Amino acid sequence: MREAFAMGSFFKRIAPAIALFFLSPMVAEFLLGDFPLSRIGILLILAPFYGGGAILIREITRRTGRGWPTIVTLALAYGIFEEAFTTQTLFNPDYLGLHLHLLEPAFIPALGISAWWTTFVLTLHTVWSVSVPIAIMEALVPQRAHTPWLKWLGLSIVTVLFVLIACMMTVHSIQSDSHHFMASNRQFAVAAVCCVVVAIAAFLLPRRREERSGGDTPNPWITGALSLAACSIFLIVPRAWGWGTVAIYFALYTMIAAATLSWSRRSGWNGLHILSLAGGAALSYAWHGFIQQPVTGKADAAMRIGNAILALGTILLLYAAARRTSATLAETPAALAK
Repeated sequence: MREAFAMGSFFKRIAPAIALFFLSPMVAEFLLGDFPLSRIGILLILAPFYGGGAILIREITRRTGRGWPTIVTLALAYGIFEEAFTTQTLFNPDYLGLHLHLLEPAFIPALGISAWWTTFVLTLHTVWSVSVPIAIMEALVPQRAHTPWLKWLGLSIVTVLFVLIACMMTVHSIQSDSHHFMASNRQFAVAAVCCVVVAIAAFLLPRRREERSGGDTPNPWITGALSLAACSIFLIVPRAWGWGTVAIYFALYTMIAAATLSWSRRSGWNGLHILSLAGGAALSYAWHGFIQQPVTGKADAAMRIGNAILALGTILLLYAAARRTSATLAETPAALAK
């Protein structure tokens, strides 16, 4: 009986990490509409990389007593690592021979990259691949939102899986490419420096603020609507506008960052606001999935039914997270005001 209780307690403790392990690739690839639900088996490959990265970022951040600025910054470093080294899409003019022309808009000859694609894809990873899944999972277990979910053994297992899959995906990406593309040493070096600098910067940011200033905070519905609008604009701005699109992206970054930094310093800011920002971003992916051309397969009726299932699942997940966060706030208002 005691062993059964201990085993149940063990799984309860690691359950959020396991859920994040699979939620991250579900949001990053399936909710976006890159893959149909019929390819759900690919999660076994994607989860150690996407989910493993999200877990490592979340656990390191919470173990060092830091908050969302560190999570977001480490998520950016993760994006650089994936797109510069694992897939090399930042540099490959014809990724996997798909003729996507990713590097043409706002091309920078000196670096051999597209300002549009670099900004676009790094934002996808920073916001949706990492930050959104973490925010949703923490809202589902609000009383443990700021504490580690794994011990050192669990972290070690996740790290090993992440490294192994990263190596496998890198080899597969090179072998699958019609030209077996390899970026130049200079491109790899610049990307490595950027990745390291961003990762270091994540730990130079201030730790979570305990004290709060006065002032009103908007209703979470307002912050959620702002997030949904900003993320939707980000997803639909035509890449053909080139540098104009990049300018719009940075205008959106500035608006969201300024508003969030201002509101998060006020006493009324809590977990519902964080969830609403993540929820708005998730819902923008959910509706955009209906117009996304999948990487594999056709945009047929089966694909759109899958989009509908994922959208409904996202809404239900956000509802459950909001209910749990609200209940915790009602019991201990200060617990989620970080």
